[in-house]
Amino acid sequence: MAQPVAATKILLPETEMPTRWYNILADMPSPPDPPLHPGTGRPAGPQDLAGIFPMDLILQEVSGDRWVEIPEPVLDVYRLWRPTPLYRAHRLERDLGTPAHIYYKYEGTSPAGSHKPNTSVAQAYYNRKAGIRRLATETGAGQWGSALAFAARQFDLEIRVYMVKVSYDQKPYRRLMMETWGGEVVASPSQLTRSGRQVLERNPDSPGSLGIAISEAVEEAAGRPDTNYSLGSVLNHVLLHQTIIGQEARKQFALVGDYPDVVVGCCGGGSNFGGLAFPFLHERFTGNAPKAVRFVAVEPAACPTLTRGTYAYDFGDTAGFTPLLKMYTLGHTFIPPGIHAGGLRYHGVSPIVAKLVKDRHVEARAYGQVGVFESAVRFARTEGIIPAPEAAHAVKGAVEEALAAKREGTPRTILFGLSGHGHFDLTAYDQYLRGELQDYEYPAARVREALQALPVVPQA
Repeated sequence: MAQPVAATKILLPETEMPTRWYNILADMPSPPDPPLHPGTGRPAGPQDLAGIFPMDLILQEVSGDRWVEIPEPVLDVYRLWRPTPLYRAHRLERDLGTPAHIYYKYEGTSPAGSHKPNTSVAQAYYNRKAGIRRLATETGAGQWGSALAFAARQFDLEIRVYMVKVSYDQKPYRRLMMETWGGEVVASPSQLTRSGRQVLERNPDSPGSLGIAISEAVEEAAGRPDTNYSLGSVLNHVLLHQTIIGQEARKQFALVGDYPDVVVGCCGGGSNFGGLAFPFLHERFTGNAPKAVRFVAVEPAACPTLTRGTYAYDFGDTAGFTPLLKMYTLGHTFIPPGIHAGGLRYHGVSPIVAKLVKDRHVEARAYGQVGVFESAVRFARTEGIIPAPEAAHAVKGAVEEALAAKREGTPRTILFGLSGHGHFDLTAYDQYLRGELQDYEYPAARVREALQALPVVPQA
């Protein structure tokens, strides 16, 4: 008798969409060290963040509650694209000749084409509720800026986006997407802020970085009473909002009677990785996981924060406006090479993800962008979806896991996060297909110089 064909798309109805976010801080065996006020060395409290964030988000940032209810206005916008599909990558499995089962959770079905609206919608809602009329933010490759421009439109907010200059030049259609939703987009570093002018004085041709763009957005928000700052990754409340991804994936695996042996996600600031992995880590930490699961965070070799960074307190931005965060860092003054995965060009990482790596709950790997695009093209030619350069790092990690299963002759179930599509990243694919894409060597000298500028933590 012929065996039944396993499903390709595993779908959830809207009625099964999670209605709560999961807070991993409630279950971590060892929580991350608190953020510190850079002037006093004391833990930063809600009052230290009140100038740029609404109180609802500040309370989520410090909450120890395991579950946080999702407001109905946020759920109403989520229903435009959630739940997102879980795919079984049958064609990729056959192409690799692997005994592994490969699944991917696809977040490119959102209006902005990535996972970022999971938090942008929530942040826009809470700011509008607090009476804020305007937002300032940064964006690397444009996925976060696009998501926040979309969310701001849903809640009648104005928005200015400081877009890292190298990505501003590489990805004009992301800029046009933000402008279509009513956002104003500025190449960073810019002349609009003191921190941007200082960078340009030192280097008029600076390609920019996420750290610089964060400084500009925070400076603007701190200087205008009608404006708050929104961040697309790193902070606790951002990763909290993304956990709807992994919660849906758990339900979808239950529908097909499978469960991952390894969960793979790309990692820059950590929101995509955390959103997928944290609900599965919840099952591990609470003793409810049906089997042992490995967790793999994949980053670019040109900006290897987790694999080659220093675990220390550092600023989250270049100018030193943020609280000090205990994380893996390459130094807040480090400007990464201009790889196409602009969303992964960040000197630091979420303190939660950093602590999970430090305590060996999560593995970290780094790959060069040529190999990453090789896997991305292989995926596109088998599964049909062209991944964003950031998501392509997770594809590379999953392919390596599947090939390891082939070499060992042992099956395993692999889940990876396909965090967004690459429809606005085709210039990068053009370079790869023409043989013009280059790998950047790890800029060790620049990292050493940046690490010398790590802040001295004041004695509390």
